[in-house]
Amino acid sequence: MQINSKQMKILKYLLFLVLIIIIGSAIYFGTKDGTYDIQDSMVIDAPPEVVFSKVNNFKSWEKWGPWKKEDPETTFTYAEKTSGEGASYSWNGNMNGSITTTKVIPNKEIEQNLLVKTPMGERNSIMYWDFEEVENGTKVTWGTKGEHTLVDKAYQSIKGSDYKSKVHEMNKVGLEGLAAEVIEDMKQYAINVDGVTQYGGGYYMYTTSVAKQDELEEKTKPMMNEVMGFVTRNKLNTAGNPFTLYNQIDNANNTVIFSTGVPVREQVITPEGSPVVCGYMEPVSAVKTTLKGNYKHLEEAYTKTRKYMDKNSLQIDPDGKMFEVYITDPEKVPNPANWVTEVYIPIISTPEPIEQGI
Repeated sequence: MQINSKQMKILKYLLFLVLIIIIGSAIYFGTKDGTYDIQDSMVIDAPPEVVFSKVNNFKSWEKWGPWKKEDPETTFTYAEKTSGEGASYSWNGNMNGSITTTKVIPNKEIEQNLLVKTPMGERNSIMYWDFEEVENGTKVTWGTKGEHTLVDKAYQSIKGSDYKSKVHEMNKVGLEGLAAEVIEDMKQYAINVDGVTQYGGGYYMYTTSVAKQDELEEKTKPMMNEVMGFVTRNKLNTAGNPFTLYNQIDNANNTVIFSTGVPVREQVITPEGSPVVCGYMEPVSAVKTTLKGNYKHLEEAYTKTRKYMDKNSLQIDPDGKMFEVYITDPEKVPNPANWVTEVYIPIISTPEPIEQGI
């Protein structure tokens, strides 16, 4: 079939018209602002160090991240390094993508490169995280910023796609999942009755007070700070971990007379009127129990210890004083799930054989 001159003119006109439309569309969409900076925040009831640690480790993202919730068939591939600068991971699902960490300020900020492969091509963005300590925990901000390609702008305009709303929804799902994971992690604890042991005793610096049983934790911290401050100011050589000694427990009135102490290598003579004084603990036989977790589980630790003692016919020494030794410092170990406390209940005798654990 031959095209005559008239048809050729019409064809050229149509091609020219199409070209004008393409150029006009490119100019129109090219002049539209394609930059975006989308962020969402949530306050999580946890220390910044705990929340930061969860986000900083990509191996935790599979549990709380939004991608698998949207597509359960999504699979993840981890690089050799999964936390800190240079860490990365990728996923395959409805859309494939990868994230690489490029900047880390511990417990403060994280910045990452986000690559998502869409039907319209690759989309590159910057993801950023801010961790701010607030009264009720940590304010976590998750943001994404970048600039849409010309194709993206055209596609979203034609399809009426609301990119910002989709990212906000993704952030919301992710932050809610992150909060749930962090809180669940902090609840973890374990109690093990280690059995009968000998505690060596020795000199210690201490201060004493009385409190309602439900006020113990609140009162213990400032008292311990006072003792530690005295030890530091006087450059005393410590000989062990801080502890709380229960001098007298009055269950009828719900009160406790207790001391917070720090072991030292030798006897220390303190000036008259000093709130911190030196004491001596005799070596003692005791049933030891180790709690790994929040101090609020100490009551359960004592209950398990007493059950162990009943099972093994061990008698509490009426002249002995129960005490707790704090192996970890909450100021240095922010996650309560990692706190380690040793509980000691003095006993009179050590019948054999002893059944270990409970």
